[in-house]
Amino acid sequence: MEPAPYSGFPWWLRWQHFFNLFFMMFIIRAGVQILADHPRLYWNRHSTPGTEWFRFQKPVPTDRVWTAKEDSVRLPGWMGIPGIRHSIGLARWWHFGFDTLWIVNGVIFYILLFSTSQWQRIVPTSWDVIPNAVSTAIQYLSLDFPANEGWIAYNGLQLLAYFFTVFIAAPLALITGLMQSPAINNRFKFAGRILNRQAARSIHYFVLIWILSFILIHTTMIYITRFLGNLNHITTGQNSTSWLGFIIYAVWMAVIIVAWLVASPVTLRYPRVVQRVGRVLIGPLKGALEHLDPRPGEYTEKDISPHLWPNGKMPDSKEFAALEAGDFRDYRLRIDGLVANPVELSLADLRAMPFQEQITQHFCIQGWSGVAKWGGVPMRAILDLVGPLPEAQYVAFYALSSGGPDRGTYYDVHSMEGMRHELTLLAYEMNGETLSVLHGAPLRLRNEVEVGFKMVKWIGAMEFITDFKDLGNGQGGYNEDHEFFGYRDSI
Repeated sequence: MEPAPYSGFPWWLRWQHFFNLFFMMFIIRAGVQILADHPRLYWNRHSTPGTEWFRFQKPVPTDRVWTAKEDSVRLPGWMGIPGIRHSIGLARWWHFGFDTLWIVNGVIFYILLFSTSQWQRIVPTSWDVIPNAVSTAIQYLSLDFPANEGWIAYNGLQLLAYFFTVFIAAPLALITGLMQSPAINNRFKFAGRILNRQAARSIHYFVLIWILSFILIHTTMIYITRFLGNLNHITTGQNSTSWLGFIIYAVWMAVIIVAWLVASPVTLRYPRVVQRVGRVLIGPLKGALEHLDPRPGEYTEKDISPHLWPNGKMPDSKEFAALEAGDFRDYRLRIDGLVANPVELSLADLRAMPFQEQITQHFCIQGWSGVAKWGGVPMRAILDLVGPLPEAQYVAFYALSSGGPDRGTYYDVHSMEGMRHELTLLAYEMNGETLSVLHGAPLRLRNEVEVGFKMVKWIGAMEFITDFKDLGNGQGGYNEDHEFFGYRDSI
């Protein structure tokens, strides 16, 4: 038989095969860890309990408050990265960082594939591939395996499987991943309505199932159809049954296994290093997405979600209990720092200021979402009242609650740019009613260009500052300090 012009496996294809496996290992493990933080999948954007089509968590209890934080599940360290509850911050750095490397590897692959004749291996050029694939599938199912001609050309079933994986599943993984980003989902409204965040999560999950199935079947077929020959094809680039291919393969697998075993322990021991490396890899894209702002009027009354997941550690102090018992009549919002006019404002004072109402989508970093109507004081009016000094670069919001046991007051820092945004407000109403304590009463922040964890609830004070390096652990917020979220986490 005359060899096809694309027979054999060039060096670049062999190396990229290894890199793809290496990157995908971390992407999949970190992705499963992210899914475990909100272990429910929906087709609707509202994430209402009971409407999920898939979950690996018990039904939401109806006899008590059940927060999104409580809903997360623990994964073993050998499966997820890092394999503990409430570690989505670290998992995201792994997932997005290796996504970046995987995309770079994929772009190089596409360029080299179509600049050589190798594309003919995995791109159908005739409809004959379909009956050929059916015939091959029947042979496999009957255990009468067809001849392995992979060095020269793939059979119809292999060709379709590779084509779907490379040109449909891989791009779909990228698209559905990006459509989960609040910045992109809000900015590209039409696409966001067709492929809302929850639909994107669900499709992303199906892509995961396909990739895992492909890896399992692909590896199995390597072992049961001309084992040494297959290994030499993808390691030495030779059509032989030399044991050299197995040796190289064993070294590759050893690298994979060691990386698999150390990923979680290293992450738990050096979490800030993981965060820094992740920031280097994904930082430029995150920075670009921060400027893709949502616009008003995107949602209407009929879009409001029947349920918005509660989250966060509610205030449990005697002082807050007294405020709540008095219907917050004695509540005062302290605003100071680098301002010309420090003030303390009661709820009545805030209600007397300009009022703004907006219907927007809440994007929690855990993965759930929901649409609500928020009403309150636009931050622009607050800025006009207090007069920030030129050196004020950030605003620190302090909650009337703690972040957790012995870890101090919950806080988060926002840029002045975000505070001047037309959709940023201090909300005291939700869906046309007085804001409930469950969702942040007496006052909560709505900064619609940020992920939900930055929407500080139960606000007690605001401080205008130059820098946040001396606040907490210097990362820009409680979750950034303790759970290694990224400051201005817009993706």
